[in-house]
Amino acid sequence: MQALDRYTPPPGNLLARAILRPIFRGLFRLLAQIRIDGLENIPRGTAYIAAFNHVSTFDPPFLLTFWPEEIEVLGASDIWNRAGFGQNLLVRLFGGIPVHRGQYDRQALERVTHILKSGFPLLISPEGGRTRISAMRRARPGIAFIVEASSVPVLPVGIVGTSTDFFSRAIRGQRPTLELHIGKPIHLPAVTGKGEAKRLSRQQNADLVMHHIASLLPKEYHGVYSQPQIAQTSV
Repeated sequence: MQALDRYTPPPGNLLARAILRPIFRGLFRLLAQIRIDGLENIPRGTAYIAAFNHVSTFDPPFLLTFWPEEIEVLGASDIWNRAGFGQNLLVRLFGGIPVHRGQYDRQALERVTHILKSGFPLLISPEGGRTRISAMRRARPGIAFIVEASSVPVLPVGIVGTSTDFFSRAIRGQRPTLELHIGKPIHLPAVTGKGEAKRLSRQQNADLVMHHIASLLPKEYHGVYSQPQIAQTSV
């Protein structure tokens, strides 16, 4: 098989990001109080997966606006056809990577693996989509597939305050607080076994990521990860 050329973000997307980020940064600072901690935990200039809890449509623009370096983003393919809030235009301008959630998307897996092996970080929501409530739901095993294929660390990221009513509260002058908490990188255990055992091993790794995200969030955000039956696996 011929080796792929090193991935680089398309120039048009880089230009759009350079224009959009300051605009969104100004809007977020106007509408909300911003609190960010853990920037020192980001392993700059190398590949990693930043995994975040996904409450609403405000999460990705908030995170991408204040992330201190270029990062590629994986999103559900239905966003590309969604009319509300101009999301389809924004993901195309930014250069997001569509994935068909709920199924094994080999094309998306190969693309993100190529990006990570080229040394670029990737942003992903292990839950596979927004929950619309603060409580986290169980992760899909997709993040474990990506780590298995790329052997990169995972950076847990907790977002607080991006509720579905954030914008309506903000335009009424309430200036709600948005928080971005960045944890230390973790290395997931190797996936083991065959068949069902292998599937369970991947799910345990996805759950491990979510437990680390939960540790960055208030208890009301923990959702299913406040339950003892979602077993943690040590790193």
